[in-house]
Amino acid sequence: MKTVFYESRTSSPAYINPTDSVSPVEGFPEICISTFSRQIIERIAALDHVEKIADMYTANGTNPIYKIMYRGREFAFFLSLVGAPAAVCCLEEMIALGARKFVYFGCCGVLDDDKAEGRLIIPTAAIREEGTSYHYLPPDMEITPDSCDTELLKSCMETCGYPYVCGKIWTTDAIYRETKDAIRSYRELGCVGTDMEYSALLAAARYRGVRFVQFLYGADSLSGEEWQQRDLTDYGLGSCDRYMALALECGLAM
Repeated sequence: MKTVFYESRTSSPAYINPTDSVSPVEGFPEICISTFSRQIIERIAALDHVEKIADMYTANGTNPIYKIMYRGREFAFFLSLVGAPAAVCCLEEMIALGARKFVYFGCCGVLDDDKAEGRLIIPTAAIREEGTSYHYLPPDMEITPDSCDTELLKSCMETCGYPYVCGKIWTTDAIYRETKDAIRSYRELGCVGTDMEYSALLAAARYRGVRFVQFLYGADSLSGEEWQQRDLTDYGLGSCDRYMALALECGLAM
């Protein structure tokens, strides 16, 4: 029996669907912002005029969903769980609640310091070295975002004055098995960063027919001979307001 890495199963109906356990919420915001940093979510949730509107329930605990007003529009925002399977489960449940447009942001490991230093990263493609995306789209080495969404990210960053670089992202399930040979190979293929969710989230969003964009910021570096932790443990908090403002602007542009 072939695994999903070699044989497409995307045409068969699913036995379990998000709508089996999650019901739509009337008036749920169409646009949703998400990140992987609990520190960022808690900081934004503590602002005035932010309210909790729903919860997601997991064996790891309750994950609250918040609503914020920005320039006259309502946005939902929530903490996305780390790792492709968990992140996609959250996305699926947000779609079941009523969200239709998604802006994600999060950190990545930098594979090319010369290109990414001091810049945000706009993914132009993702290497699918995780398992989740293969349950949503046929097997292939890469997945690319819609060109209109890439242009949307570029436009918003230029309007906000944020420097950026475009390049591929290597999405992997195993951060402790990022070998030097693999890093070198993927850098030669045009990868500027590595993460654990992007290719799977993009695949799931495409399968469900919802809009999805994501930008990334560099945290640790795998660009040199030795790993550099840098501000990995800051969890993006130092630039929280900057990232959130950009995500909200992207949401408005969608």
